[in-house]
Amino acid sequence: MLRRRAQAAGASQNITDGSVPDSGDGKEKSYEANVTESKQDSSPTKRSRKLGSSTRWKCIDSFCWFNGWICTVALALLLLSKILPNSLPGYVTEVITGPLPDPPGVKLAKAGLRAFHPVVFVPGIVTGGLELWEGRSCADGLFRKRLWGGTFGEVYRRPSCWAEHMTLDNETGLDPEGIRVRAVTGLVAADYFAPGYFVWAVVIESLAKIGYDEKSMYMAAYDWRLSFQNTEVRDKTLSRLKSTIEMLKQTNQGRKVVVLPHSMGALYFLHFLKWVEAPLPMGGGGGPDWVSKHIKATMNIAGPLLGVPKALPGLLSAEAKDIAVARSIAPELLDSALFVLHTQRTVMSISRTWDATMSMIPRGGETIWGAFDKSPDDGFNCSVNRLECDEKKSCQPDMTDLSTGQEPPLDGKSTSHYGRLISFGKEASKMSDLALFNKRIKGDRVSPIKANSSCGDWIEYDELDRDELRAAVEGKVFTAEAAVDLLRFVAPQMMQKADANWAYGIADDLDNPKYQHHKYWSNPLETKLPNAPDMEVYCLYGVGILTERSYIYKMSALNDTCSIPVQIDTSAEDKENCLDGGAYFAEGDETVPTLSAGLMCAQGWRGKTRFNPSQSPTFIREYKHAPPANILEGRGTMSAGHVDIMGNYALIEDILRVAAGASGHDIGGDRIYSDLLKWAEQIPLKL
Repeated sequence: MLRRRAQAAGASQNITDGSVPDSGDGKEKSYEANVTESKQDSSPTKRSRKLGSSTRWKCIDSFCWFNGWICTVALALLLLSKILPNSLPGYVTEVITGPLPDPPGVKLAKAGLRAFHPVVFVPGIVTGGLELWEGRSCADGLFRKRLWGGTFGEVYRRPSCWAEHMTLDNETGLDPEGIRVRAVTGLVAADYFAPGYFVWAVVIESLAKIGYDEKSMYMAAYDWRLSFQNTEVRDKTLSRLKSTIEMLKQTNQGRKVVVLPHSMGALYFLHFLKWVEAPLPMGGGGGPDWVSKHIKATMNIAGPLLGVPKALPGLLSAEAKDIAVARSIAPELLDSALFVLHTQRTVMSISRTWDATMSMIPRGGETIWGAFDKSPDDGFNCSVNRLECDEKKSCQPDMTDLSTGQEPPLDGKSTSHYGRLISFGKEASKMSDLALFNKRIKGDRVSPIKANSSCGDWIEYDELDRDELRAAVEGKVFTAEAAVDLLRFVAPQMMQKADANWAYGIADDLDNPKYQHHKYWSNPLETKLPNAPDMEVYCLYGVGILTERSYIYKMSALNDTCSIPVQIDTSAEDKENCLDGGAYFAEGDETVPTLSAGLMCAQGWRGKTRFNPSQSPTFIREYKHAPPANILEGRGTMSAGHVDIMGNYALIEDILRVAAGASGHDIGGDRIYSDLLKWAEQIPLKL
């Protein structure tokens, strides 16, 4: 480009001073001679032939200019990030919204709080990093590089290789031969899920402000794909957690440990509480008083203690409402071989080998989640979108604090039946004829021995006759109990593994020896809390965000026999009755309904019950959702979202106070905004 400009400038100079370049014989032509020659050769064709090579704008020029602008902007932004102070976003936010409050760690440090009880973090599903220790030849150069978490670069560079290494053995639930993927260790295992997307980082930093460090904090990382018992079989994760808690107590002046499980980590730690008491070799051999000696408090954050309805569409069709909407916009995109992988089939094929996903299936059946014609949270008021209300800073009075005894408004309530977790057809979700209700699918399919290799990634739908499936589901509805039977029908091999590791019912007699099996330990309705009357149990979770509660399904219109044959019907709409894009919505934190996160603390464990015979005190702390005031506030300091709540100042302050020695009563006892207590009164749970 510079060379062209130099040539053009030279030509212009020659014309200006009345001369032309040397003709080669050492003589210059006069100006008049040059003009005469140019007149003789002034046709448009000849002129364009002469000038075209020097004036035509080529694609390569546009490409260079585009990249130049990109590089210039990137360098300018980098320079600004180095020059401008780190406090600039905070300064701008203060100008817009007024002075910002001190972060919880700074605030409580000024108030004199100091580190006291050691703290253990238990991450949930998905948020913990996984790294490669041994793999196939396609993974050369990836030793101890993250396959999960971080930048996810290998997903884009080697998608087929990544999928192969993230898949577990379908029969054993462990690593395939020649592959070893392990959990990242240390606080970095789950402080950030991806660059800039925090999980535990804000909590860790806040604890550090009042004096905590790695001698008094521990991240109980584990491979979240495995069944809870298999984390011990393969990695001795439960044994390491037991010894670490003992060490933390010993090295912190004999002070008991505060445990902070998040999401599925609440189920994992509930499993640990039974495992540590159980005799060897099935358990940890700690005895019946181990928990009482070592645990000060268990603070469950957004814990799906009774499962999540969202798990059902994840296992049925590898989707939730958002994925279903994307699928409806581009019907064949997720089933095409884009990026080498058949995206949705591959997701289903991989995730069905992850036994931990089956721990999230709703527990308690119709007693907890509702029957064909009634559920405890029917009538939820969602006539106005809560997210829009929060953005407008209005509608907050709908979040009634039951401790004041005020009733929520009766108008605009939903007439949906949440107990129908899966309905095939919008009409089925609203029908009133009990005779049409399909409570059970009769006749189990026999799982095939070999996969249909012509379809690539194997899913059990490959061996299921479409007409047989259509006859079993069309026009039917499935409650929590019937939905488990539906999964057994469409995916018998997957559910065979699920039934070996998990239980979804309610115990009749908790003293029955069968409940000593590890499959019951993570179900709070089929196990007892430890004999630890001084251990406090907290249910901390967000409210004020519409959360998926039940679904409208249909048979897929795709004719490809290798496609997933069922999908969420995104055309089903009835927003006055909480139906949007094929999903009915209820109260929750966008992932876990309030019913699942809070019911055990409100009823099952409250006082002396058969699930809590030693009367461990329980506390409910709900956090009302408010989105960030502006873009500079990031994910917000008052967010109640399932993961974003980890940056909620009120939540972090509660955690810090308990870690510093306060009790549940000291921090204010229960704080309830939802209708949880009213729902609990309608649930006939034997206590």
